[in-house]
Amino acid sequence: MGKTYAGARLRHLREERRMSQAELARVLAISPSYLNQMEHDSRPLTVAVLLRLTEAFGVDPGFFSARDTTRLVADLREALAGELAEARVSAADLTDLASRTPEVARVLLDLGRRNQRLAERLAGATDGRGPGPEQPGSPHEEIRDFFYRRQNYLHDTDLAAERLSREIGIRPGEVLRALTTRLADRHGIRLTAERGDHLHHYDEPTRTLHLSTRLRPGQRAFRMATQLALLEHGDELDREAAEDFEPGSPAHGLARIGVANYFAAALILPYDAFHTAAEEARYDIERLTDRYGLGYETVCHRLSTLQRPRLRGVPFSFVRVDRAGNMSKRQSATGFHFSRAGGTCPLWNVYEAFAVPGRIHVQIAEMPDGQRYLWTARAVTRHRGGWGEPGKTFAIGLGCEIRHAHRVVYSDGLDLANASAATPIGMGCRVCERLDCPQRAAPPLGHPLRIDQNTGTFVPYPVSDARS
Repeated sequence: MGKTYAGARLRHLREERRMSQAELARVLAISPSYLNQMEHDSRPLTVAVLLRLTEAFGVDPGFFSARDTTRLVADLREALAGELAEARVSAADLTDLASRTPEVARVLLDLGRRNQRLAERLAGATDGRGPGPEQPGSPHEEIRDFFYRRQNYLHDTDLAAERLSREIGIRPGEVLRALTTRLADRHGIRLTAERGDHLHHYDEPTRTLHLSTRLRPGQRAFRMATQLALLEHGDELDREAAEDFEPGSPAHGLARIGVANYFAAALILPYDAFHTAAEEARYDIERLTDRYGLGYETVCHRLSTLQRPRLRGVPFSFVRVDRAGNMSKRQSATGFHFSRAGGTCPLWNVYEAFAVPGRIHVQIAEMPDGQRYLWTARAVTRHRGGWGEPGKTFAIGLGCEIRHAHRVVYSDGLDLANASAATPIGMGCRVCERLDCPQRAAPPLGHPLRIDQNTGTFVPYPVSDARS
């Protein structure tokens, strides 16, 4: 077992709890000088100390592992790709920075992203275009980061939703009845079904919740649960959103809706019962959709949130993309990194899902850092209902690190130990380190191109520092 040096994270945990070194030393049954040495990485964390920390603060031992910096390192490499290449900063240097001084790394990350946004605004000004609604720095992108920073798990919100589910009697097959009764008895709200452009609309003066006739039962339940969250837990939603965003700002309003949606999923799929069902089914998504009468995407998204301390599920990453590679949802309970620039990897199996809708595609994928993942992907289509009306088609991806794959039914029959069987993928063409990839769609950032009129290469963008 390798030594664990995590002084910065230990110090951050102590300061977050507003404890002095002497106070924490007493809790851990060690001397203050010993604690000081561990916080400055002069000594590693011992197994005994790790166990006491998990008991005292309710954190997972993985909080202190080197794997905890994976997403921060990946973010730095993307935001500062050009600068890092010019300065010849190695991957090991970045890992050391993120591990020892994560706050400094986050400051650099913030500066890099600000620089990217400024460059995009300047480029937009020169051709008459501003940044689109989904560009980095937009409110919608900030909401994705809001959940990404929390590893797609909101502990207090999840507990509150589970308490309410027990109170009103949420059970498979009785969800709509329980929600209808609660809305009527507690809030005097009546439900109506109508056709129109809105999937739902709450009219506060008449206390009427209008639900589209196009909604399936599971979708109706989700809309009703979201409205219930807004009515009964509005103050908590405000506080959660205000942790990152100024009240009254567009991002705050979107975060409030996002937390309400999270509450709704946790209400109709309460944590303890859903976690038990998922474990028993070995995370068979179709079995879970049948059991709960909910859609494929809803179940996948809820599976990606099962990260309650001492009752964790498989830590999944969740993604939703369209045929053009636009990523409208991306959440992760792991270190898997989703690119912000240049699209996603065309070798990823989420794009195979569009070829055969309704079928679950399985892939073992390997990132440039050697981390391997088990990914499932399936295409889902939504229609407004009329002939000739355009619908929406997305690919839903759900993936976990290969070390958790044996817990998932989709790993059956796969050679998980054979690294050569994995498909090499990357974060996105602009920031991918696989310089010899024949599928590359854009030149890699930070690498000068090798231009030779007398030579053609299989690699579309050969670089001068790549091997021939």
